[in-house]
Amino acid sequence: MTEKYPKEAHYIPHQLRAGDFPVVTESVIFGANQVLQAGAVVGVNAEGHYVLSVAAAEDTSKNPVAICYHDIVTDDSPAHGVVQLTGEVLGEQLQLGEGHTVSSVKAALRPLSIFVR
Repeated sequence: MTEKYPKEAHYIPHQLRAGDFPVVTESVIFGANQVLQAGAVVGVNAEGHYVLSVAAAEDTSKNPVAICYHDIVTDDSPAHGVVQLTGEVLGEQLQLGEGHTVSSVKAALRPLSIFVR
């Protein structure tokens, strides 16, 4: 007898969430040439696109403003994706841009109601 439902070989839970503070997400446009994991700390560049926040960036993308909610890969052009605007996240699950630390993004995201644990 064949099984009605296929079995999955592995279950990998979404480990980013760290508590029950309300999560607010929003559809945004990510900049070109981005390879981001869920948990990437992002900022907004001069074109208004979300990109990995790098501390030494010359534009406003150096300021963390959100967390990438799902993995996203963009090619040579911008693409739609989802960011998390509020909630509690696990610091060890964050993808940090060069120059950022868990402590630095924790301080930057706290006023935005993103709590890094």
